[in-house]
Amino acid sequence: MLSPSRSEFTEIRRRLHDYLHAELIPFEKDKSLGYEDQLPKEAVRGIWKRSRELGLYGLQLPRELGGRGLSVSELCVLKDDVASSGAILFPHVLGDWGGPSRIGNLIKYATPYQIERYITPCIRGEKGACFAMTEAGSGSDAASIKTRAIREGDEYVITGRKHYITASAFADFAIVMCVTDPEKGAEGISAVLVDLDRPGVTLSYDYLPMTGQHVDADIDMQSVRVPAANLIGTEGSGFKIAMDRVNVNRLLHCPTMIGLARQAYRMAVDYAHHRQQFGGPISRFQAIQHMLADMATALYACESMVLNAALAADEGRDVRKEASMCKLFVSERCFEIADKAMQIHGNVGVTKNHPVEFIFRRLRLYRIVTGTSEIQRNTIAKEILKRD
Repeated sequence: MLSPSRSEFTEIRRRLHDYLHAELIPFEKDKSLGYEDQLPKEAVRGIWKRSRELGLYGLQLPRELGGRGLSVSELCVLKDDVASSGAILFPHVLGDWGGPSRIGNLIKYATPYQIERYITPCIRGEKGACFAMTEAGSGSDAASIKTRAIREGDEYVITGRKHYITASAFADFAIVMCVTDPEKGAEGISAVLVDLDRPGVTLSYDYLPMTGQHVDADIDMQSVRVPAANLIGTEGSGFKIAMDRVNVNRLLHCPTMIGLARQAYRMAVDYAHHRQQFGGPISRFQAIQHMLADMATALYACESMVLNAALAADEGRDVRKEASMCKLFVSERCFEIADKAMQIHGNVGVTKNHPVEFIFRRLRLYRIVTGTSEIQRNTIAKEILKRD
């Protein structure tokens, strides 16, 4: 899979910048959109398709599927760019909410039928996807899921409930992790494509995360019949497919956190220059200077750490430990950056839906999603203590 040349990548970054600042942000301002506002599905699809037209949607995909074959490290740079831009709808631009990022590494397992019906429409921005593994009783213990799929002739009959599924609000289908052989534990878990308009499928929006963003839902499936051809890979390979996705996904969350923290940092620097107290800008106070110095240092450490892990992933190395280290360190340091930015802004920073206040809430959430900090420590310790 060929990555773009340096000049190509520079052009992609320029095009992305132009779209964000010349089109998307003005669109948000024209519509008076806030962080907690809902957009109709068709409006969301409009962003997907425009991003696709500009060659920005699904850049990490192989060229034969319409992508640019971006490496993990290059994708990290772009995810930082979009998150730090200040655009409210930035997760839709590169396909994080319902787009190619949701289908992850499924392409190498997908059949021609699955590529035609699910993968290609998702790549084109015509359909949205979500990854449905989490359940209320399992959380990070993915091997203990209860959703059951029973083979009946040429169909699977699926019953179960998936909880807090990201991007389900924009999705047309889900990659559902379900038990096909309860006697085999993790090796009895399979991945099945489920259209969300199938009889027996219900989405419920009974909760809202602290960000106030309408992104997540529960997916309830009661005797839902899907073609056996919707099985991804083979029966029992679902857990491996899920873990392969989760490891890289943990790493790819990190540049989004860094981008959000970078935006908060830039705003804090600007505010420190302009906020007047006791006859001059607050930037002259050593207490403010030290907070800014700590923020800049943490950003540098986070960026360097993620780039190093991304380069290792590009070399084909197993980055399970490094991805968990990044998720742990970056989520906690970036939250601290947002906290300091809020402190520097004072009462302005704690005002509901001010950018710094929203970033603070969003970065707090990242210490939970795709595995809590405690789960990351478990993974890291397991890898450290593992013996050949």
